Amino acid sequence: MISIITPVYNGEKFIESCLHAVISQHCNNIEHILIDGGSTDRTVEIIKLYAQDYPHIRWISEPDQGQSDAMNKGIRLAIGDIIAFLNVDDYYEPNVLSPVNQLFKTLPEPSFVVGNCRIWNDENQVIDINKPAKLRLLDLVVGLNVNPYPCNPSAYFYHRSLHDKIGDYAIGDHHSMDLDFILRAVQVAHVHYVDQIWGNYRRIRGTKTFTAMENGSTDLQVRQLLRKYRRYLTPTERIEWLGWRLWHYLTVLGLRSLRAVRKLLRLIPYYFR
Repeated sequence: MISIITPVYNGEKFIESCLHAVISQHCNNIEHILIDGGSTDRTVEIIKLYAQDYPHIRWISEPDQGQSDAMNKGIRLAIGDIIAFLNVDDYYEPNVLSPVNQLFKTLPEPSFVVGNCRIWNDENQVIDINKPAKLRLLDLVVGLNVNPYPCNPSAYFYHRSLHDKIGDYAIGDHHSMDLDFILRAVQVAHVHYVDQIWGNYRRIRGTKTFTAMENGSTDLQVRQLLRKYRRYLTPTERIEWLGWRLWHYLTVLGLRSLRAVRKLLRLIPYYFR
């Protein structure tokens, strides 16, 4: 079974389309768990209405400590072996869940399975397609402008048992908890990339994610995370990472970067502590 978890707070604008995004998959082996943070709009009213007619819908509504807390609650309530997250304003491509379910029957546990994701703007235009084909820890910490990480959970699925190895989502992290989870997951999971579009991510002005990207706080948190997880590279991987940085400085920045290169070389002992 796939347990699809949707954290939501005052999401009446999108909650109905989110529910339909799962219903329209026509997949039997699923449950849709909605974790509401105590909405004051019509979100819960709409969820109740649909839950009366669709037994795969489960929900709770209570105050929480933010999105990560809601995600962890959903995982604890899940009865499926496979975990997925669908944010209230995102959606799946048609006929994704059944093939994903079949794929997991062939994979070792725990596996982390990633597809591609369309990114939409406010004008309902596709502005990018996220294709995270390289998912080793080394690939990701090189820099997300080089090897993109899975940008939205509508395009990845994983065994629930993965949390037994790496723990929960960080409750104190309200912006980069997905990336933090992925950087931990790829170190222990069997990672499988499928070059197909599975998810759709709406990057909407005024949302928490859009605002954090606009004011630069997301970029700062991402840089801090990448710096943290570079410490988990093996000695061989650290040499490869340093080699890539050296190549980057020489080819992208040119001779102006020689001072930066000398600085990088002086940092080599730090990366082997």
